[in-house]
Amino acid sequence: MAKHSRLETLAAIKSIGLVPVFYKPEAEKVCRIAAACAEGGAKVVEFTNRGDRAIDVFKELAYYRDEKLPELIIGAGSVSDGSTAAMYIAAGADFIVSPILDRETALLCNKRKIPYSPGCGSATEIHNAHELGVEICKIFPGAQVGGPAFAKAIKAPMPWTELMPTGGVSPTDESLEEWFSAGIAAAGIGSKLIKGSFTSEEEYEKLTEKAAEIIRKISEIRARL
Repeated sequence: MAKHSRLETLAAIKSIGLVPVFYKPEAEKVCRIAAACAEGGAKVVEFTNRGDRAIDVFKELAYYRDEKLPELIIGAGSVSDGSTAAMYIAAGADFIVSPILDRETALLCNKRKIPYSPGCGSATEIHNAHELGVEICKIFPGAQVGGPAFAKAIKAPMPWTELMPTGGVSPTDESLEEWFSAGIAAAGIGSKLIKGSFTSEEEYEKLTEKAAEIIRKISEIRARL
């Protein structure tokens, strides 16, 4: 089951502003990547369900979280149906992320008090997600649905909406400024943050530094808004 409560997880996502998104088939690398992100302040991470037996790797991450890094908040991404969501919740996921809005998954997560962030690309999808108990909607794919302009346009008539784009967010001053100025709650960043083979200590150290740098930039941007 989840180690962190729904409210704690949602508050952490909004407070930190960054959710690293990644997949690796090797459990050891996954645990070390998550630890490197957390060391840099990004203690909320999303492991994507994209490879064969990804659930087995996630279970190892959950064991690592429970035994070594209890402050780490781990989510499962690329989850498109309720049965897969149930599998990851049973394995210890603190939150579930999907590329689509799936009613079955939303209801399951709501019953279990697990945050669910479905991929939405229109005002109607966001409205439907709210009706199903979603707190933070994932904008996906972020760049293709309109980028920061989409987020700003949604927030105008629906200011209560909390958005987290994935895809289209770069760890640059310009990109972060555009997105957070548009009113997003947090940003999911994948391959533009977590890249490389991770075969050396230096790569993990660089990831920690990069995560810390992005969080600092987000804090500075928010302070100006």
